[in-house]
Amino acid sequence: MKSEDVARYLHDHPEFFDQYAEMLTLVTLPDPHSGRAISITEKQLFNLRDKVRTLEAKLVELIGFGEENDSISDKVHGLAVALIAATDHAGVVRALYSHLGGAFAVPHVGLRLWGLGGSGVESDPVSGELMAFAAGLSKPYCGAVAGQEALAWFGDSGSQLRSMAQVPLREAGGLSFGLLVMASEEPTRFYPELGTLYLERIGEMAAAALLRVAN
Repeated sequence: MKSEDVARYLHDHPEFFDQYAEMLTLVTLPDPHSGRAISITEKQLFNLRDKVRTLEAKLVELIGFGEENDSISDKVHGLAVALIAATDHAGVVRALYSHLGGAFAVPHVGLRLWGLGGSGVESDPVSGELMAFAAGLSKPYCGAVAGQEALAWFGDSGSQLRSMAQVPLREAGGLSFGLLVMASEEPTRFYPELGTLYLERIGEMAAAALLRVAN
């Protein structure tokens, strides 16, 4: 009888070991860790322990993700409250800078607006290319700073920056009127695969607040 025949028989007759339970204690397998012979029962226990350890590690990872999301949600909520409380253009801009640079610990934040009036550096002229870039973003840009026009907004600090997030600000109809930029010296702070859900929400809140107080 070939080993394939034995395997097929056991597969077709799962009740075999119910009828001959003592056979399980006689069958031994090599332990992959120690090399010694162990019973099938021990092997199953080892496999279960390995699965438990894997599940425990996954659970710890999921808990970590959940705690991180809770923390970000709290920060987004704080920013939302500050934007709602702002009564003028300067107050909205101040809320953006203080919360993004404070609670979110973004080291460099820049904002440019067009078509809203107002004063300050946020109303400095921007090129048509940058307006077209913002209009063409279907979601926030995250990645390297090389070749990005917004890099010039940060003056001498620009040479030290390695990653940035660029969030378009839009009216309800989808027309872009501004760009919110967050930048860092860390290459991996804003990387291409970064999830953009919270960035999109921040952009939507900032746009609504700025439009509300527009001249």
